[in-house]
Amino acid sequence: MKYSESPARNRRAPARPRPRLLAALACAAFVGLGWSASAGAFEPEAKVVYHVDYGDPQRLSSMLTSINNMMTHYQNEFMDVDVRVVFMSDGIRFATDDNLEETPFEVDAEFQEERDELRTRLSGLHQTHGVKYELCDITRTRVRLDASDVHGNVDLVPSGVVRLAELQNDKGFAYIKID
Repeated sequence: MKYSESPARNRRAPARPRPRLLAALACAAFVGLGWSASAGAFEPEAKVVYHVDYGDPQRLSSMLTSINNMMTHYQNEFMDVDVRVVFMSDGIRFATDDNLEETPFEVDAEFQEERDELRTRLSGLHQTHGVKYELCDITRTRVRLDASDVHGNVDLVPSGVVRLAELQNDKGFAYIKID
């Protein structure tokens, strides 16, 4: 038997890890650790707050179209976005199914016709795009609307105008109001 054909020579040496593979795995681990650590510090690339102090169903419909168009754009650009809608005054009509009888915001026939479609669109934007809704608790209290009568996807805030100011000044939200 030749030296090169010896049984010990035919055995394969244990595979050594490749330096490039190890480096790639190490980088992936560090990136993964950095990603999970920064996940708690998530900051959306765009932040927008819509101000709704009106009870006109056509204006709300225009606002919902605007939000949907904006969300579609940001999704196409792969951007994270935080969109809020703050309801106050007449805007309370959109945050409840109560007819608000004997209040300045009482539901009229025109609004009644549009209510179901608007509620569906509001709910769809919340479920599909994560749009957040907030209602001024001062308005709710003044019309004696029970908190349980507010739609489930609407959060109460102590003051609508204060919330708008906080979102703009402290949190960097852009302000939009549909005319």
